[in-house]
Amino acid sequence: MSGVPVVSVVMPAYNEAEILEASLADVVDGLRDRGLDFEVLVCENGSTDGTLALARELEGKYEELRTLHLAEPDYGRALRAGLLAARGDAVVNFDADYYDLDFLRAAVDRVLAPGGPAIVVGSKRGAGANDTRSWLRRLVTATFSTVLRVAFGLRVSDTHGVKAMRRETVQPFAGRCRFGKDLFDTELVLRVERAGHRTDEIPVAVVERRPARTSILRRVPRTLVGLVRLRVALWRDRA
Repeated sequence: MSGVPVVSVVMPAYNEAEILEASLADVVDGLRDRGLDFEVLVCENGSTDGTLALARELEGKYEELRTLHLAEPDYGRALRAGLLAARGDAVVNFDADYYDLDFLRAAVDRVLAPGGPAIVVGSKRGAGANDTRSWLRRLVTATFSTVLRVAFGLRVSDTHGVKAMRRETVQPFAGRCRFGKDLFDTELVLRVERAGHRTDEIPVAVVERRPARTSILRRVPRTLVGLVRLRVALWRDRA
């Protein structure tokens, strides 16, 4: 790969040795077929199953691949590190178990269009979306999104999952985000919106390739506490 890529794909990875190679093959081959100049950043964080070694080995197979390493398991901080290290005009957030190349093509066109939105989220809840996850996870997502709309004024229907971002606009906000784990991308979208930048969404089909790493019932209390802290932090920033 030479020059500056048009698209950077940021893929946090924690204990993904079982599926990482297949996921990277899908993403890299798919982007090559589309003729895009791109890079893929695997942001390994605290894995214990050989994910880091595998990612570094695959750098020899895919010239577009770069591997970042964080010592502690933290999805949000891994995503933040990848976004700050990205070089593409557009940055797309995929997971090892959830990616959508059709979304990438449509969303990147939007964020790079003159006057386009700063962020396009892949909505699991909008008209035309197809969320195949369990009813409990769908219920939690709906509740979370409602809280964000009512208490924070969020203008899109989702913040987690696949996203495309205009790097030059969004990267400075990523550097100011304070929260990791489950709330980094939520904080990022809220900060971008509160600064007056436009966001948009595209409905997606959600088909995950493995069970969730963390029980949804364990995440709910942690996320609720985090939302209270985030609300206070955003209020103080505007005071």
